[in-house]
This record gives sequence, structure tokens and C-alpha cells, in this order.
Amino acid sequence: MDDTVLFKPLTLADIKKIVELQLALLRARLADRHITLDLTDAAKEHIAREGYDPVYGARPLKRFLQRAVETPLSRQLISGEVTDHSRVTVEFKKGELLFETKAAKK
Repeated sequence: MDDTVLFKPLTLADIKKIVELQLALLRARLADRHITLDLTDAAKEHIAREGYDPVYGARPLKRFLQRAVETPLSRQLISGEVTDHSRVTVEFKKGELLFETKAAKK
């Protein structure tokens, strides 16, 4: 077929929904260790804006989320900074994603 298919560009709201879907997958993996992951609205918006490409759509979003959230979180898990039963909050301040960890109360 030689037909051209036009797609409606994704809105920021659409991208944020995709971010939530990707975060749900990450949260499910963290649940095995009873680790809670929260992102502020500003952090989600930053990820949505930076992970979206007008040419490629939401395809780069997963890679951006891996680089910006999963890799730093993995490093914190390996170093022991994040332990089982922790709550990790990611916020966007001063142009960067910041991670705050609260250990489980004993």
C-alpha cells in the first residue's frame, strides 16, 4: 500500500499517561523488595517533556526513564543507600531529578 497514515501528535497529557504506565512497571519490580517509589508532578512532567521527541513520539521515553530514574535508583540499591522497605521520592528541583529515601521504621 502507498497510503499515507497521519497520526495525531501526542499531547503532554498523553505522554504523562505513558510515564505513569512505565512507572507502574518499575514499581511492580520494586514491590518484591517492598520499596515504594513516588514521583512528584514536577518530576513526571520533566520526564514527559524530556523523554518525548516530536519525530519519534514516545519511543525515547523508556530510555530516558531508564537513564534518569532506573539507573540512579539501581546504583542506590547496590550501594545500600536504598534498602528493602524504603520509600523513595523523586522530585524535580533546580533543573535536576533529586532522590530522597526514607528507610523503613523499625
